[in-house]
Amino acid sequence: MIDLIMKLYNELLEKHGKQNWWPVMTDNKFEICIGAILTQNTSWRNVEMALANMIKARTINPSKIASMPTKRLEKMIRPSGFFRQKAKRLKEFSKFVLSYGSFNKFLKNTTREDLLSVKGIGKETADSILLYACGKPFFVVDSYTRRLLSRNNMLDGKKEYDEIREIFESNIPRNIKLYKEFHALIVVNGKNKNRTLTD
Repeated sequence: MIDLIMKLYNELLEKHGKQNWWPVMTDNKFEICIGAILTQNTSWRNVEMALANMIKARTINPSKIASMPTKRLEKMIRPSGFFRQKAKRLKEFSKFVLSYGSFNKFLKNTTREDLLSVKGIGKETADSILLYACGKPFFVVDSYTRRLLSRNNMLDGKKEYDEIREIFESNIPRNIKLYKEFHALIVVNGKNKNRTLTD
């Protein structure tokens, strides 16, 4: 399997080139966490509009999100859809981050189990935060990942999220940069209407 997985990576890299993901507007890693929550059930274009509103209002900060009126937060993130639900999730997550004492302590010390205990944080969101914000080696699995493996006869449709994650983590080097690049390439390929690797 390792040869097949790395062959897939190299084909994607040759086709699309390096992506250097996560797509951010600022150098604030908390933006990555917010983006990972906002992107649930919506397109990244909508997330960018919501993030732009938050950046303009200078609210990409756990203390500000935790303390601001919910209605104000809802208005800012409205473009991301499900804005009432997501506002609650952002406030819950921000309070969770603050429980560590500082954002840097959160980045260093949080675990997957801790993140999954926060209401509204599922496995894909948790792994996105761990990989892209915290710099911890957790491979992110999304619908594009499942589709790509299925269409390349590397997966049957019955495997659970963590089983698919294990396929990657046990067959490629435990390298954060590789995990980021591979996931980014899968997403870009999945969004490419002229993709050939999945046809």
